[in-house]
Amino acid sequence: MFFPYRDDNPLHHGPPLVTLVIIGVSTVVYLVVQLPMGPHEGQAYALSFGFIPAVFFGNAELVGELARVPAPATLITSMFSHGGLLHLAGNMWFLWLYGDNVEDAMGRVRFALFFLICGVAAALAQGAVDPSSRVPMVGASGAISGVIAAYLLIWPRANIRVFYWWFVFIGTINVPAFLVLGLWIVEQLFALPASMQAQGGVAIVAHLGGFATGLALTPFLKRRGVKLLQAPHGAAFARTRTRAIPRRRGSVPEVRKERD
Repeated sequence: MFFPYRDDNPLHHGPPLVTLVIIGVSTVVYLVVQLPMGPHEGQAYALSFGFIPAVFFGNAELVGELARVPAPATLITSMFSHGGLLHLAGNMWFLWLYGDNVEDAMGRVRFALFFLICGVAAALAQGAVDPSSRVPMVGASGAISGVIAAYLLIWPRANIRVFYWWFVFIGTINVPAFLVLGLWIVEQLFALPASMQAQGGVAIVAHLGGFATGLALTPFLKRRGVKLLQAPHGAAFARTRTRAIPRRRGSVPEVRKERD
């Protein structure tokens, strides 16, 4: 088990205001609007504000109170809605971890545009795979995948501080970004075939669509003085605070596997 929790990239242009606004809006929408809803209301909300390929491409339509916004608007509203507290927390954490530096490298206006374009492209990629799908898609994962692509393209060897737990050992270690994010890419590719056949679940095609869009846009939206493929600020694989978890004689360590 491993969990990235910070990097060693400094900021040069002030606080990441756009990143903070996106996190704030997404959090407020979920905690204030979505969380208090019951199951029926939550389903109605997802149908109204989630991206539904069949509705967007004209293969189906919402009726009555469900048609609260035009279908094209759901490309945006779906980005700021989430399917659960863990879904929200995971997305916002990765946006905070990588988005502050990408915003710093692009500037606030261009980063906001970049985030929205990646999110829209991600939704359209997912919809193009199955235009008749009536399953609503919510979440900022596609846009954040574009942010991950930008980070990887600019700082592939940046040091990501990772917490790890391997059997009875826990600690932290600096790992190059290309290994941390490369593992994420591999995970998406392995999960792709199953996601293509499933109804609902994780929108892997959206992740890959957002990632590809981020790779394509980053060279054009970064600041002029920002170089691609930058060198790291410090040494990777610096390990600290590793310790063994004591256990009683004859006991078996418990292993929990979780998937976002």
